Amino acid sequence: MTMSRTNSEGAASTRRQAFARAAIALGGLAAGSVAWAKAEPKMPEAQSTGTEGLLTYLHQEIDIEAKPARVYDALLDSKQFAAFTKMPADVRPEAGAAFSLFGGLILGRNVELAAPGRIVQAWRPASWDPGVYSMVHFEIRERESGSTVVLDHTGFPEGDFRHLDPGWHNRYWDPLKKYLS
Repeated sequence: MTMSRTNSEGAASTRRQAFARAAIALGGLAAGSVAWAKAEPKMPEAQSTGTEGLLTYLHQEIDIEAKPARVYDALLDSKQFAAFTKMPADVRPEAGAAFSLFGGLILGRNVELAAPGRIVQAWRPASWDPGVYSMVHFEIRERESGSTVVLDHTGFPEGDFRHLDPGWHNRYWDPLKKYLS
């Protein structure tokens, strides 16, 4: 039996979307979303179609020539994040702390932090409906010549894979590799 509920526009939402909304509400994540939503800049998004359009998760493994602590710090420090992305950032290495990245294009909250190897964030582009978050898991593993970052991004809306998958490379990994080299 498939259960669905209707969103504010009358469209049925999936159980995954309903679960994500409930988890976020219970975790207190929605509380800060109104303040972050002011004057949201918009990113152009390519919508996924076909089988790709059904994906609500992505997995990437990226080798970076820097130790895990250095990668961890760059992802959770406002000045370093702004330096490698060339866009304003407000992020702190504190569990429960809200963040705003890329000049407000990405919003969220740090859910779990375990230095220097794990970051879990409730994460959303500002263009998504208020209260809709996905989960981003960074596992930063040491290797002989640096780190491997394992990214699992789950629970994003169907149709967003084509935009998000290359976005991680273009906006996070390529600039971070250059910054840390």
